[in-house]
Amino acid sequence: MEKAKTMTSLHPLGLLNNFRDDPLMFLDEMRTSAEDLVSFRFANRRVHLLLNPELIKEVLVTKAASFQKSKQFQELHPLLGEGLLTSEGPKHREQRKLIQPFFTHRHIENYINDMIDVTEKAIGNMSEHETRNVSKDMMEVTLAIISKTMFAMDIEEGHEKVGKPLEVAMETATKRIRSFIKLPLSFPSKEIKDYVHAINQLKDVVENVITTRESQKERYPDLLDALIHAKSDEGEGMPREQLQDELMTLTLAGHETTANLLTWCLYALAKNEGAKRKLYREIDRVLGTKRITSDDLPRLTYTKQVLQEALRLYPPAWMFGRIAIEDESIGDYSVKKGENILVSPYVMHQKIEYFEEPLAFKPERFLEKQPPYAYFPFGGGPRVCIGNHFALQEATIILAMLVQKFDVCLDPGSGEPDFEPLITLRPKNGLFLRMVER
Repeated sequence: MEKAKTMTSLHPLGLLNNFRDDPLMFLDEMRTSAEDLVSFRFANRRVHLLLNPELIKEVLVTKAASFQKSKQFQELHPLLGEGLLTSEGPKHREQRKLIQPFFTHRHIENYINDMIDVTEKAIGNMSEHETRNVSKDMMEVTLAIISKTMFAMDIEEGHEKVGKPLEVAMETATKRIRSFIKLPLSFPSKEIKDYVHAINQLKDVVENVITTRESQKERYPDLLDALIHAKSDEGEGMPREQLQDELMTLTLAGHETTANLLTWCLYALAKNEGAKRKLYREIDRVLGTKRITSDDLPRLTYTKQVLQEALRLYPPAWMFGRIAIEDESIGDYSVKKGENILVSPYVMHQKIEYFEEPLAFKPERFLEKQPPYAYFPFGGGPRVCIGNHFALQEATIILAMLVQKFDVCLDPGSGEPDFEPLITLRPKNGLFLRMVER
């Protein structure tokens, strides 16, 4: 077996403080420290950061049964419970089997008209020559789309009801994931109280979705209907708490990541005039001034490349972890039971070995297929993001309709956005751009 390159520290917390101070800078430093794998210590945990696509494929695909989501991920349980994102083993497989049919290629085509209608309404409320917080705008429209398509509902004032409490919950959950000592949720500090309050606000939204549907006599061909009427092998319905967990996961994970993708994509276009003009030429050629239809989507090839490149440079799921549940080998390296694995699309997507000019925004690189597990914005293996095709279809529609109407420009008074690597990769304090009618 090969001996892993190990970064040492005499500090009791190892390199944990280095990571907490600036996670992305820490990962940038680790990227250049080894070719395949670099090991270090976070307090009492031994951690291996994978830097080779073949090793990543082993953990996510070929030897996935030997690895589970890391224990730190359990900090999302107060928010998401035992939903699809956090469950493990047979329960996860059962949940995925139930939900998967609503995210197949064929099924998501049925959502196109709803996606267009919701986006059209949202864009109609946007004013020209106005500096806008596009982070908030994208959160609003993606929340409206997931609510309409999955639950046949319109969630009004999405930012107030969902966006604000979600920000509080994500920030505190991230702090707890990175902390060695975690205060119980009963601890009477303001931060903990705000965290619990935010979670309860989000759960109230989800419970309202369920009770509203239950009060209606008609059936709908959507995911919410399938979850409410799902039966176990013993003929029992889904427990109420489980139903809430599934809806919470789908509502939050189903809009937050896509909103971040679109936010960073608009920023990248505003910074890169050449790519922006090429995108506008495609939109003008394919759409002109007419309303977008499902027939137009296959022709928006450069639009999709723009989104793929935004996913490369600004992957919403910028890092995730696994824990070995048994002794295992990864390539020529041994991993002991209980040791942690870190996998980072942010790291791999910027490795010069796989991407020429890795920091440049070059959508044309996606004319060719990118190397698997060097490029993997949606993860991989049995836990690959269930909504990846839904998200790309949605993002393509929103981006095309937005730039059909507006020229997206940097706001001179806003400055460069800072990264905020929470559970997802967000722009800190939002992202402000000028929208000028074309």
